[in-house]
Amino acid sequence: MAQHALARERLFALRETIARLEGRPAPALAAAEREALAEGHKIRQERTLPLPFGVEFLDGALEGGLPLDAITEFRSALSRDAGAASGLAMAVAARLQKQEADAGRLLPLLWIGDAVGTLEAGRPYAPGLRDFGLSPERFLHAAPRKLDEALWLAEMAVESAAFSAIIFEVRGNPAHFGLTESRRLSLRAHAARRPLFLVRQAGAEEASSAAFRLHVEPAPSALRPLPDGSKLSGSIGNPIFRLTLEKSRNPAPLSFLLEWNPHEREFLPVAEPNLVRPPAEQSAHSGAQLPASANGPHRPQAMGALLAFERAS
Repeated sequence: MAQHALARERLFALRETIARLEGRPAPALAAAEREALAEGHKIRQERTLPLPFGVEFLDGALEGGLPLDAITEFRSALSRDAGAASGLAMAVAARLQKQEADAGRLLPLLWIGDAVGTLEAGRPYAPGLRDFGLSPERFLHAAPRKLDEALWLAEMAVESAAFSAIIFEVRGNPAHFGLTESRRLSLRAHAARRPLFLVRQAGAEEASSAAFRLHVEPAPSALRPLPDGSKLSGSIGNPIFRLTLEKSRNPAPLSFLLEWNPHEREFLPVAEPNLVRPPAEQSAHSGAQLPASANGPHRPQAMGALLAFERAS
C-alpha cells in the first residue's frame, strides 16, 4: 500500500511539473491525459477487431473474421498452387489496406520471402499488385538470403507495429521454422496487435501457433462476358480460390469456392458452403474432398472413339 501511495505522489508531482512547464493547470493536464489514454484504448480495440471476409458462413466459422493480432496460415500442398496461396494472402492484405485507409491509417505492407520460396515462386510484380487491389506505393518487399534472417526480420517487423500486416512466405516445412519459432512470432503479433499472414508453399500440415489455417488451391475462373452478352469470346474473369478451412474451432473442415473482386476489394461465394466430415479414421482437420466445380474439370472425360494400328514388324 505504501508503495502505491508513493507512486501516486510521484505521478502527481510529475504532472504538476509538466503543467508548470506548459503553463497549464494540473487538472487540465490530467484531463488531456485521460483523453489520450481513452483514444489509445479505442485505437487498440479497433485494431483487435477481426478482419471479415464479408461472406457470412466463412466469417461465422472464423468467429467474425481473421484476427489482426495473430498468425493466419495460407497453405498450398503443391508447388504449382503457390500462386493461389500468395494470391489469397494479397487479397486479404488488400482488404485490410482498404479498411485501414477508411480509418485514416496509411501504414505500408511488408512482404518477406525466404530465398528458396522466392526462387520457386518469383517476386511480387508492381503492376500486378495494383490489378489485384493493392497499393504498390504502400508495399515493401524484403528478400533475406537465409531463413534465419527472414525469421528475425519477421519478428522485428511485427514487434515494431510499423506495418499494417506482415506477409511471410516460406517454402515447405523447414526444420528451422517449427512450433517454437511460430509461437515466438505469435506472441509478438499479439503484443503488437498486428497480423502476420504466413504463406506456406508446398508444405504439409504441421503444428503451429496459427489461429487459423486455410488450404488454398486455384479454381477455374468464369469468362467475363462481352458487352453483347456473349461469353464465348470474353476475357478471363476474377480469380477464384478453392479453400478448405483446416485449422479452426470448427468441428469439421469447411470447403468452398471463393471469388476475389479486386476492383471492389471484396470476396464473393461461388457455391453454397459444403460442410464435409471426413471418415472416422481421419483427424478432424485432415481436409476433405471438395465438390466439383460447375464446369466439371474433375469429372472423368470420355475417351471417344478408338482406332487401333497393327504394330510394324
